[in-house]
Amino acid sequence: MNWDQIEGNWKQLTGNIKKQWGKLTDDQLDVIAGKREQLAGKIQEVYGHTKEDVEKQILDWQKTQKEANCFKDEPAKAI
Repeated sequence: MNWDQIEGNWKQLTGNIKKQWGKLTDDQLDVIAGKREQLAGKIQEVYGHTKEDVEKQILDWQKTQKEANCFKDEPAKAI
């Protein structure tokens, strides 16, 4: 999933975001509104991680969203 897709589906993805970064509040996620730089900044602020660590975390999370999205779009296979 590219970041434009994440931003467009932000409300639907906030549950997955909260699983990854549980300290982020609903209000913070509403303010972030899918903006990648704002998400990174808020994770740095709340968790005290370096910018590099946060970028890696976001990239890893983004890849899992891509994988989840691929499986969701595939039709069920007969056994």
